[in-house]
Amino acid sequence: MLANYTGYRALLVHAHPDDETINNGSTMALYAALGAQVTLVTCTRGEEGEVLIPALAHLAAHETDALGDHRVEELAQAMAELGVTDHRFLGEGVKRYRDSGMMGTEPNNRPDTFWSADFDEASQLLVAIIDEIKPHVMITYDEFGGYGHPDHIQAHRVAMAAAERATWNIPKIYWNVMPKSVIQAGIEKMKSLGSDFFGAESADDLPFAKDDSFVHACINGGDYVHQKMAAMAAHGTQIAIDGPFFSLSNNLGLEIWGNEYYTLVKGEKSGELDGQGHESDLFAGISITS
Repeated sequence: MLANYTGYRALLVHAHPDDETINNGSTMALYAALGAQVTLVTCTRGEEGEVLIPALAHLAAHETDALGDHRVEELAQAMAELGVTDHRFLGEGVKRYRDSGMMGTEPNNRPDTFWSADFDEASQLLVAIIDEIKPHVMITYDEFGGYGHPDHIQAHRVAMAAAERATWNIPKIYWNVMPKSVIQAGIEKMKSLGSDFFGAESADDLPFAKDDSFVHACINGGDYVHQKMAAMAAHGTQIAIDGPFFSLSNNLGLEIWGNEYYTLVKGEKSGELDGQGHESDLFAGISITS
């Protein structure tokens, strides 16, 4: 990797506050610390999320419906932990998209959800951001949204359409991926300790686990994993400090969250590859002077 990434620009497109930290926290912190411009676009405020802090249960959608505003604050704190200063909501100041909830639930039928958004309008809002910041790398979800959440799927669709429609040509596009081998190792370790990981017996039980062949890049963000865990803790209504994420960290070591994995869907593998043929730098092969 380069020692200085000043002039390099990355755009991440996520569905709800906390998705960015779970999937890309170490990557974001690493590149921000090395001087790259890291821009996060979050498509909804996560109004339909479950509230894991009993004292804040009143914020839930079925109570005061104030969770979205609280999660905006959580996101700001998390980004401060990661050193990311440019974080925005899609349509900020123009349009607000609501968390869609899971498919088939009552919230999913609301007309103001991201899932129900005018697709061309939402895509054009992201086109404007792409043409403004001119990212060299874009990161978002795969076509299944990782695990099938409507907002994740819509974020994928909007991001990929916007990349096609923008005047600026993004050199490299990556999708987040969680390899089965890594997840299975975590499950086995937790089972040996008499615990579990999201109740799974096997990585095959988890919809977000993908075959290792989908891994084209692995970012070693071990030096920034403490920042990632602090950012996770900032998303307190969504990530319990006694839940599976922190349990894995306590029992396997923080390094399990330091490595983050990606599928390259636009551009060519470049730079130094590891022993498994994975890129170690998402910006590899990109010249900011060209």
